[in-house]
Amino acid sequence: MEKLRATINARGVVKKIIVCQHVAYEILGSLNPLLKQAGFRIRYVNFGRHPDARPDLDGYHGLVILGGPMNVDERAEHPHLDTEVAMVTEAIERGIPVLGICLGAQIIAKALGARVRPNPEKEIGWYPVSLTPQGRSDPLLGSFSPTEMIFQWHGDTFEIPPGALHLASTPDCPNQAFRYGDNVYAFQFHLEVDQPMIERWLKVPVHLEELAALNGLIDPERIRSETPSYVGRLETLSGRTFGAFVKLLGTGKKGRVLPSR
Repeated sequence: MEKLRATINARGVVKKIIVCQHVAYEILGSLNPLLKQAGFRIRYVNFGRHPDARPDLDGYHGLVILGGPMNVDERAEHPHLDTEVAMVTEAIERGIPVLGICLGAQIIAKALGARVRPNPEKEIGWYPVSLTPQGRSDPLLGSFSPTEMIFQWHGDTFEIPPGALHLASTPDCPNQAFRYGDNVYAFQFHLEVDQPMIERWLKVPVHLEELAALNGLIDPERIRSETPSYVGRLETLSGRTFGAFVKLLGTGKKGRVLPSR
């Protein structure tokens, strides 16, 4: 009963958020306790186990789409990708805040009519993420210094959708983050990880295969050695950035008109 009361805001409305998950090792991470502290009831839709799921956004105050190893155009192998694009489109039309991380960011870009393609270089490990002028004035990224070392694990990238603001870049992947409207955010990078998550990712079989295929171009031991130097700052940025996103949830923003695709 106490847990149920904690999920009810001052207006007597149960605060709920829906989270799209694709693989077991890609989780909310540091965003999870922030949502719980804010009193949100979290519903996971595990598309890895239930690819034919058709979740309904009715009654939800936010949508989070996590990462995964698939490409957004692998729709025949992963039919849930079409479902998620439709969910993003509906959430934007309803004015529901949306956050996409890595694959989730690419799904948002796809929903907004932007191209997703292989990046010339894979980014795996710690990379310098620099804010654009729009990023430096963004409400969520205001705690960032002009350049921060942020954790990455991706091989694809997105174009910035029409009408969106370009927020961040790296030398090898210029499109690292964008905002559409006031409450739709796409982050290519991983603010949600902590040191145990990184270590777990370095042991996932599909990741071991990916690293082996790079023939030493990316050294997992270098990632391990660099992590203690950067992870504390990452956790600070994560708390501030995701904390600001949590404040957007349930704000009842008006819906927006989507660009033509």
